[in-house]
Amino acid sequence: MNDLELLDWRERIAQLYLSDLDLAEFRAERDRLFADHPQTPIPPEDRAAFTGLRYHPPNPAAVVEAPLRPAEGETEIDTGGPDGVIRYRRVAVAETPWGPLTLWWIMAYGGGLFVPVRDATCGRESYGGGRYLTDTVKGTFGRGLTLLPGDRVRLDANYLYNPSCAYDDRWACPLAPQENRVDVALTAGELAYHG
Repeated sequence: MNDLELLDWRERIAQLYLSDLDLAEFRAERDRLFADHPQTPIPPEDRAAFTGLRYHPPNPAAVVEAPLRPAEGETEIDTGGPDGVIRYRRVAVAETPWGPLTLWWIMAYGGGLFVPVRDATCGRESYGGGRYLTDTVKGTFGRGLTLLPGDRVRLDANYLYNPSCAYDDRWACPLAPQENRVDVALTAGELAYHG
């Protein structure tokens, strides 16, 4: 039944990301999923005391539009776990005020867009390995990254979220490659789970 629970988790995540909830409602619903769902990444020993994830206050300055420029080439990211090495293809580079961010296409069956980010808060206020703006394989459509007409993208760092490995060592996650590391502090989105 774990596979069907995982399917349900992913469906609920996709529905949440595609919903019309505002940021506060979105965060409250995400907290409920993390508290109650059997596939939550929260460690079993923490669940009874879990009262919600920690977030930066909403930050309107963390919403930007950026032009996209073409990018080529591939990279491999080792998850350090059973998924092993995952191959990614560069789709484009968003020229953000924070610095350039590569949009990656996961080269596995079905594919998906993946935008990990490691900023100056990582390792202090947020998870040391970085956070994700989107990972469409996991159903996170339309909040952190929205495609716009004219080779542009809207990025909303208020939706930066931690990978599953930030909550529990039983998970292994691909982390932000060097070209998705920016020097600025993105004081938006999810904070480190272990504060």
